[in-house]
Amino acid sequence: MSLGGRVARYAALADPIRLRIVDLLTLGDVAPVELRRELGVASNLLAHHIAVLERAGFVTRTRSEADRRRAYLHLAPGALDGLLPTPSFAARRVVFVCTGNSARSQLAEALWAQASAVPGASAGTHPAQRVDPGAVAAAERHGLALRAHTPRALPDVVEADDVIVTVCDSAHEELGANGHVHWSVPDPVATGTPAAFDTAYDDLAARVSALATRVTAT
Repeated sequence: MSLGGRVARYAALADPIRLRIVDLLTLGDVAPVELRRELGVASNLLAHHIAVLERAGFVTRTRSEADRRRAYLHLAPGALDGLLPTPSFAARRVVFVCTGNSARSQLAEALWAQASAVPGASAGTHPAQRVDPGAVAAAERHGLALRAHTPRALPDVVEADDVIVTVCDSAHEELGANGHVHWSVPDPVATGTPAAFDTAYDDLAARVSALATRVTAT
């Protein structure tokens, strides 16, 4: 859906009565006379709101098979599709980057391998000496196959056509425009507790799952 089309559909929903009509139609089909009782509005005002929703593609109507004087309103198939921001792009490889490449980026790389057929990698702007044991333990708790490699420097990993996802604020602010996507995930190493690593894991798992649906292989 074009941006203009999405704006028009948001405008159609930007009224309490029309939004409530759509709410009700997500549960089932409703006759206008039933909507008048539910919403407490005059028939001419209700007709206006229904017409706006019909023009925007949210609502269709059919005649009752029993009482042909009565119509039923239906939520149009796919009426709500495309309203949420869903940008997508093609990538040869996705590289997850944090400062040390010792926890968040390693976990993100392993989660990505489960979620997407697009190749993934990870690196650090200032690599640590080893992968943090807390990250390894968190992966084990969640049944994640973490093939932890020795932390690597970003210049040794990244290639010109990679999509870079920074998973820590320090790396993002250091890379600036060279980081294509940023996830502000708090550093679990700084706290060092299992709970901190589990929180980072859950945050990364949700973000990876969402991104995987929007990235296709080049």
